[in-house]
Amino acid sequence: MTDAPTQDAGEATDQPVAPEAVPLPWADLAPEHFQLLRLAPLPTDRASGARPLRFVQYGYAERHSKEHSLLRMEIRLPGQKTRKEQNALDIRVDHEQKRVSIQPESGLQIEPLNRGIGRFLLAQAVLWAQRRWSHYRLEGGALANKDALNEDTRLRRDHTLRSHGVEVEYADAQHLKGRWVETQVGQLKGGWNTDKLQRVDIIDAANMLQQAETKLHEKEAQLRERDERVAKYKREDGGLRFTITCLVAFAVFQAGLLIWIATHR
Repeated sequence: MTDAPTQDAGEATDQPVAPEAVPLPWADLAPEHFQLLRLAPLPTDRASGARPLRFVQYGYAERHSKEHSLLRMEIRLPGQKTRKEQNALDIRVDHEQKRVSIQPESGLQIEPLNRGIGRFLLAQAVLWAQRRWSHYRLEGGALANKDALNEDTRLRRDHTLRSHGVEVEYADAQHLKGRWVETQVGQLKGGWNTDKLQRVDIIDAANMLQQAETKLHEKEAQLRERDERVAKYKREDGGLRFTITCLVAFAVFQAGLLIWIATHR
């Protein structure tokens, strides 16, 4: 009776090995060009809270090769830290497949909400892609389930996508399993709500700073004038208090003198 043949420990198995993901080009690309954006003051929103006047920084960079192109965009909030996946959007173009994809796949995460930033970034992506590749196809993709947990958030997201020409469809009646549909780039729509968000050119920013400095000097002059009036009133008040004190003392003295005269007659 012979033993069944066994496989040597060092012998390679016949199981297929999953190929490693090919790293995408320009993974470490950082924004190189920057613009100032003005977030207009808006009424307090029930979901996102107060919406005061605010300025944020828009940064972007692009790269091109024979096989790929990339537009990387980022919104930076002065004085506020955000997570790496927030306020960032990549548009990648595969020239061999003639396809355009949006990253991150988890969806666009915006802070602060409901200030027009999301529509602005999508509008920049549409305009950039349509300049050269209107005949390419925008790949479809799954929508984040977390956005569907709140009805207002889901409706706002779907409205934003449809306003840019991207159709949204759902596989269930609860609107939890959603996806955006593949679309030709030339059919997309640019534009954003300029009542919420405006670009600020360098000369405009300089004028704003100059006006703010002028108003600051005016306020400082008004404060000095007010302080001088307050100091004057304090001096006058001190003089009046001294006069009143003297009058009271004199009246007491006279009253005492009259009482003394009346009792010593």
